[in-house]
Amino acid sequence: MPELPEVETTRRGIEPYVDGQTIDRAVVRHSGLRWPVPDDLDYCIAGSTVNKLYRRGKYLLFELEQGTVLIHLGMSGSLRVVSGSEPVGKHDHVDLVFTNGAIVRLNDPRRFGAVLWSSGPVAEHKLIAHLGPEPLTDDFNGDYLFQCSRKRTQAIKQFLMDSKVVVGVGNIYANEALFAAGIRPTKAAGKVTRKQYQALAVEVKQVLARAIEQGGTTLKDFVGGDGKPGYFKQELLVYGRGGQPCCRCGRALKEVKLGQRTTVFCSQCQK
Repeated sequence: MPELPEVETTRRGIEPYVDGQTIDRAVVRHSGLRWPVPDDLDYCIAGSTVNKLYRRGKYLLFELEQGTVLIHLGMSGSLRVVSGSEPVGKHDHVDLVFTNGAIVRLNDPRRFGAVLWSSGPVAEHKLIAHLGPEPLTDDFNGDYLFQCSRKRTQAIKQFLMDSKVVVGVGNIYANEALFAAGIRPTKAAGKVTRKQYQALAVEVKQVLARAIEQGGTTLKDFVGGDGKPGYFKQELLVYGRGGQPCCRCGRALKEVKLGQRTTVFCSQCQK
């Protein structure tokens, strides 16, 4: 599933083609995504200029004069800039066609993504309003995590992946950050110390920043806005390496399920 670095990579790849540009029309081939694409999407956005393209959590937000287009990539979606001569594929469900000739195309084989329209303040939208802070901002820090975690009995990894606590820290990067901070993912969030949270906040920022620099992580489906895969997979220290030697101590990494998600850690290096 595309996580924050993949979505940010997509945003950066698309932005030069759409910033300040005018939408000619929306083409909806299949409206049955995670939530139905609005029937009047073309009417709402045709002729509008993109004032800003930004990311909130895992949502891409096209800010127009009169509202915002919200796009989520779901489990296997990708958003790419293509030309008018690009053949339409089986899973190419929605196009935003611009007057400059660029086409922003959503490809989503599993149809778990979304293309929605908000005419009101997007910060108040039901999918956005309750999101936690962005992990790469100053609002996200060890003291914040410590205060949020008091009396929490859920595993620290699940706590870190809760979008109401912090947005965009999905399974891959939670595994990596917890390993870097030396915290066992099964440990109760309320038992993690302030000092450990301070270290964890730093590692979350560093892991995400490195992944963005590498263009995200391609495990199977993800490609960026330019159609190229991400290369952070080559730097993964624990995710996907269950049973292999720990890069620090050499002990075999353990693999368990937490919340039905694969979790890999070192029983020696993570306490």
